[in-house]
Order: sequence, then structure tokens, then C-alpha cells
Amino acid sequence: MKIIRPTITIFGLLFLWGAITAITDLPRFILPSPILVLQALVTKADLIAGHAVITATEILLGFAAGLIFGMFSALMISAYQPVRQWVFPILIASQAVPVFAIAPILVLWLGYGIGPKIIVGALIIYFPVAVGFLDGLNRTDPAWTNLASLLQQRSDKSKMAKLYYIYRYIKIPFALPSLSSGIRVAAAVAPIGAIVGEWVGSSAGLGFLMLHANARIQTDLLFASLFVLTLMAISLYYLVDHVLRRLMPWQPDQKST
Repeated sequence: MKIIRPTITIFGLLFLWGAITAITDLPRFILPSPILVLQALVTKADLIAGHAVITATEILLGFAAGLIFGMFSALMISAYQPVRQWVFPILIASQAVPVFAIAPILVLWLGYGIGPKIIVGALIIYFPVAVGFLDGLNRTDPAWTNLASLLQQRSDKSKMAKLYYIYRYIKIPFALPSLSSGIRVAAAVAPIGAIVGEWVGSSAGLGFLMLHANARIQTDLLFASLFVLTLMAISLYYLVDHVLRRLMPWQPDQKST
């Protein structure tokens, strides 16, 4: 049933798309039919696959970088109050400034390679991960942390060691559901950074291929590239969701979807 429902939805949308192109008789450079897009997918599969590998690499590296820095920032902000005063404004600023405005600067500084795409992707991933994890850490039941502090009063461990055990055994496990929600949101928006970076300046990737196709009015190739990008985004989301469910089987939403 989990596969049948989305399959019916996809075929329903394809049928509607085909009906619109057949009834309106729009030129193929305005809206190609699903059959033309499928032909582009088949005949130019090698071209699309080559660019898709590059975009997938940028997405995965940006996702990993944003995940690491987001989790690290949330831990530092939660554990050390002075860090919050320094880092929290940066956390907000990372979302206040549009990535479209940052991407040209990164290309100017770092060139047309993979670096700017990874950084733009990490900036988009960073916020939902950091905010989700920080929210979970801050919502830890104070009774548990107070009890842990009380039990460690007579311990000869250093203050840093006591803080480590509180986070290791209480705060981080308590925050995992919120962190997983942030990671799921991050996985859904992960392709945006790579595509924006490729649009600003690149010589390869699906974003570059879409611009290339658009300039030459190859709308069927543009749609085919967009279809592959969508497929990659959905695959990444469900892969992340599957891994998170395996790692945290106690989450209450496990059987709801």
C-alpha cells in the first residue's frame, strides 16, 4: 500500500500533464508532453547521468558538512552560555541572507569548482539541523538533569567530565527526536544549495544542464533533468528517513506513515 498510493498519484499527475498538452496543443518548447520528456531521458541518459553524479556528490557533501556543523553548533550553544551570545546571531544570519546573494560571492572567492556548491548546500542544511537539535537539548526534562547533577556531586570527576556524562546519557538521547525532524527537513531541501551554486557558476551538474537546455529551448531535456533531480531528492529523503527510523525505533511516528 505504501508503494501503490504514490504510484497512483504519480501516474495521475502524468495523465493530467499529458491531457493538458493534448488539449491545449501547446508548442513543445513551452510544455513538452510526458512522452517527449521520456524520450529525452532515454536518448540523453548518458549526458544526464554524468551531470547527475556531479550534483549528487555536491548534495551529499553539502548535507554532511551542514549536518556536522549544525550539530556541533547546537551542542556548543546549549552547553556554554557565552557561545550562545556569539554564535546564535550567526545562526539567524545564515538564514536571513538569501543564498542567491551569497553564492556569487563564494564563486568569486573559490572559483567554479565544487567548493561553492558544498558551502551553499551546507548553509541551507545548517539551520534546520542546528535549530532542531538545540530545541531538543533545551527541552530536556530539568528533573533528569537535576537528578544527574545531584548524583555527581560527590564524584571526583572534573566539571567537564560531569557535563559530558549529562549530555551523553540524558540531553542528547532526549534531543534525538527533534534532531531527526531537523535532519528530515534538511534532507528535503538539500538539493537547493547544489542547484543554486550551479546556476550561479559552474560547467557541470544538473543545474548547469538545465540552464544549458533552457538557453537552447530544449525544454524536454530541461524537464528530464528536473525529473532526475526530483528523483534524487525523494530518494535522499526516504534514505535518511529509513536510517533514522532504524537508529531510533522508539519514535512515536514510526507507524504513522
